[in-house]
Amino acid sequence: MTRAYNFGAGPAMLPEAVLQQTQQELLDWQDSGMSIIEVGHRSPPFRNLVIETEQAFRQLLAIPDNYHVLFMHGGARAQFAAVPLNLLGDKTSADYLDIGSWSTKAATEADKYCRVNIVASSREQNYTTIPNESDWQLNADAAYFHYTPNETIHGLMYPQIPDVGNVPLVADMTSYLLSGPLDISKYGVIYAACQKNISCSGLTVVIVRDDLLNRAAASTPSFLQYKLQVQEHSLYNTPPTFAIYLANLMCQWAEGLGGLDEIAKSNQQKAAMLYQTIDNSGGFYTNNIETPWRSQSNIIFQLASTELEQQFLSQASAQNLLNLKGHRELGGMRASLYNSMPKQGVMVLCEFMLQFQQKYC
Repeated sequence: MTRAYNFGAGPAMLPEAVLQQTQQELLDWQDSGMSIIEVGHRSPPFRNLVIETEQAFRQLLAIPDNYHVLFMHGGARAQFAAVPLNLLGDKTSADYLDIGSWSTKAATEADKYCRVNIVASSREQNYTTIPNESDWQLNADAAYFHYTPNETIHGLMYPQIPDVGNVPLVADMTSYLLSGPLDISKYGVIYAACQKNISCSGLTVVIVRDDLLNRAAASTPSFLQYKLQVQEHSLYNTPPTFAIYLANLMCQWAEGLGGLDEIAKSNQQKAAMLYQTIDNSGGFYTNNIETPWRSQSNIIFQLASTELEQQFLSQASAQNLLNLKGHRELGGMRASLYNSMPKQGVMVLCEFMLQFQQKYC
């Protein structure tokens, strides 16, 4: 069997070594005579797995002791509601930076629970840039400040950590977490749906600072309460057991590569190869994101003619280069280069793009 290069934005490609280990252990996990997907979530072996997986995240990300790591359900969309419900306390407003579709979706959901202050937006620029921090209209009395470091749909990234004073910083890192080193101490809450760099779909990792656990509204659904999930060690309700198991393997895989410093270098190299192919094509391929804000994970590009798009996709698929179609909101193409995408996959894609350009230019 030939493994394809899956450039999908998520669920995304997983390392072959991790999949092989999963395959080997699927029928009999830890000599239990059961599959991991059959093991009871309150059994001692699975409780130990949760502890091990939390420790793996702590080591990989250098998470300080005053932060909790939670394994939750519902993806980022559930956290769009969980964040205001858990963090508003006695405040009535929160700050949101709008730099793409997922920023907008988070703010729209939060608007059901509080007054949302959009500190800045690049909507009028079609989300091709990020407003200068000096122009942001921050509210010093906001319950928290929310942003999305990497926008998968529009293909832009905000790599620096915003300076928002004493207001707790909240980040949707669904397509960003584990892509490189991160100073966790700058944040109040980080959440990430895991189908990009961390695991398969179904799991959401939440990292929350200890001093923020007593702000939840009384109406917050129990399974979304951070404090309750901390008290129950992420086992208040049945967790996504297989996804937690896979996250553990992925953390081990990342450590085996040399940790997040090495992963960051690899991701930078992969993105540079693809952007170079786009920029050197003489306009046959184009990316209109301002250079400082180009995403390293989700690279969008358009062809010189939209009439060529279906031919591009079908010919790419024939070479096992899959899921390159852009998001329905934007069209064009999108290549997602998460941690598990090998450099060889990007090299094959770049070579195909050059050949396609020579054929149709």
